[in-house]
Amino acid sequence: MSRKNQSGPRSTVVLIGLMGSGKTSIGRRLAARLGIQFIDADTEIEAAAGSSIHDIFELHGEQAFRDGERRVIARLLDGPVHVLATGGGAFMTDETRARISQSAVSVWLRASLDTLVKRVERSRTRRPLLEAGDPREILSSLVEERYPVYEEADVIVETGEGPHEPVVESIVQELRAFWQASGDDGDGEERAAQEVAAASDQETE
Repeated sequence: MSRKNQSGPRSTVVLIGLMGSGKTSIGRRLAARLGIQFIDADTEIEAAAGSSIHDIFELHGEQAFRDGERRVIARLLDGPVHVLATGGGAFMTDETRARISQSAVSVWLRASLDTLVKRVERSRTRRPLLEAGDPREILSSLVEERYPVYEEADVIVETGEGPHEPVVESIVQELRAFWQASGDDGDGEERAAQEVAAASDQETE
């Protein structure tokens, strides 16, 4: 049974987007705002594998990583409700995308190519996909490949070079609108909208 028809912040919110879109930092702030746990899928994958993402790619290849990613995300979606930051390729997997659609609300953090390049250049995180060539060219190719699929997300929010707080505010408002629009499916989303609205009001007091 889909949990999307149950009450709001008690439905997992899944953040999708390319590397550098801010899923982890924005996700932590969003989880605190909604009063639910934050989980980073890559961290969970590393814990399950007992190895870093970089080492998984290097020793076993991307397909092995994607298989593990799919299993870990499926497990997390079956667990307690939270804000989940996923890797850039997770939403490209048909099975994972279907699971997210059934049991969670997906939020795409859409960023321009320039923003992505600037952020990954500043980051200390090792990113296996960018080690094969010029980061801008690789990111540009990923934008062309993945953005049309990311368009399937329930909510789309722009993220740029500014502070994260306005992005979090936009997500909260978009979630509120999404749950209100889904109210015909039951009263869960209506309670969800009320809870998110209450969280927004508390933040501004």
